[in-house]
Amino acid sequence: MAPRFGTDGMRGVAGADLTPELALALGRAAARIVSGSPFFLGRDTRQSGTMIQSALAAGIAAEGIDVVDVGVIPTPGLAWLAADRGVPAAMVSASHNPFGDNGIKLLGAGGTKLATELEIAIQDELDRLASSAAIDEAPDRGPGRRGLGAVRADPEALWTYADHLADAVDGDAQFDLEVVIDCANGAASTVAPAVLERLGISHKVLCAEPNGVNINAGCGSTHLQLLQEAVVASGAALGVALDGDADRVLAVDHTGELVDGDQLLAMFAFDLLERGLLTGGSIVVTVMSNLGLRQALAGRGIGVVETPVGDRYVSDAIEANGLQLGGEQSGHLVFRRHGMTGDGILTALLLIELVARHRRPLAELAAEAMTRLPQVLRNVHVADPSRLSLASAVWDEVSLVESELGYNGRVLLRASGTEALVRVMAEAPTHELAHDVVDRLVTVVLRELDATGQADRS
Repeated sequence: MAPRFGTDGMRGVAGADLTPELALALGRAAARIVSGSPFFLGRDTRQSGTMIQSALAAGIAAEGIDVVDVGVIPTPGLAWLAADRGVPAAMVSASHNPFGDNGIKLLGAGGTKLATELEIAIQDELDRLASSAAIDEAPDRGPGRRGLGAVRADPEALWTYADHLADAVDGDAQFDLEVVIDCANGAASTVAPAVLERLGISHKVLCAEPNGVNINAGCGSTHLQLLQEAVVASGAALGVALDGDADRVLAVDHTGELVDGDQLLAMFAFDLLERGLLTGGSIVVTVMSNLGLRQALAGRGIGVVETPVGDRYVSDAIEANGLQLGGEQSGHLVFRRHGMTGDGILTALLLIELVARHRRPLAELAAEAMTRLPQVLRNVHVADPSRLSLASAVWDEVSLVESELGYNGRVLLRASGTEALVRVMAEAPTHELAHDVVDRLVTVVLRELDATGQADRS
């Protein structure tokens, strides 16, 4: 079955699920539904990127809409260009997935992901295009009605995004520290080191030699060991790891210890609060954000607005509530002052600036910001995840566990929106207790949901 829209566009195995034929049809459908011209297109460094992007461009141009190819660029860079130029855009990327996967993310003229109703309309049009006759049915569209769109390249667009990144950093900042950056052999491989160089930040670069198949391979935000070893070996102050399309970042301190998205959120929230810049007195978190973050924020009088998992929900909540900051444990952080999408390079630069301004080690700042409660997450393979909401015995057990944990822990069960899985998560004062809680809940889920009998070990 061809991929359909999920929380982050369409994604699948390139050439098998996500085919050139599908990309061509999606281009036509998007051009018919999404307002604005020209359509900006970007991609990450996957081998299949040019194939998928070319087909997508052909579909858009066939509907009479001009296309601007900005080449390899981080997803947040393309989003910034879309907002800056007031044009729609599409990014060809599968983010942190292996090179064999690819995806297409559609963005509106404001640089944000499309509203659900627009995605539904595009999906409906895409389904209609499964019938070749539908191509001729669209009014005032197609080469016979509007002519063909032109496709041109704009390699300089990447460097206007680089200017935006550099301008986001305090011009008076003094960077007397060294950092290590892991570019995941992805979309940031050229622009991230260039911006660090421009700002005069001493740095060592890892995994910035993409060859089409090494994106995210043993490197980047999903594989931190290489970065951790490099930071310790070089005596650097800190390290940052991006993912393939550079919309997320994780950090490590000088000892090689992980500093995740929750800890980064706490540090940035407290820094904004101290400088009187935390508009609304709250930040946006997701249901997966660690209880330790919530406790730390409450201790400083900072409120939280909770959303489902997905940076689009974080961005929407920031905008709806007039807030300045939000993000996910995975390292998607959104700073409303600088844009409305997660930007790994931007977050890394602001982190380096924060550490330099405080003139204290990242390890100290992270430890002061919050204490991360042990968290255990397990995926349970089930026949029909949608049945979770009706499984009363499961929710009875959840209520019992929650009453036992009280303020010192929490549990979360949610059906995956993309796989036949139920995700079972628990946080508790100790790893042992968190594991015990998850074991209890997994047992009930396996029994009540006619599961396959499998649960990933964590």
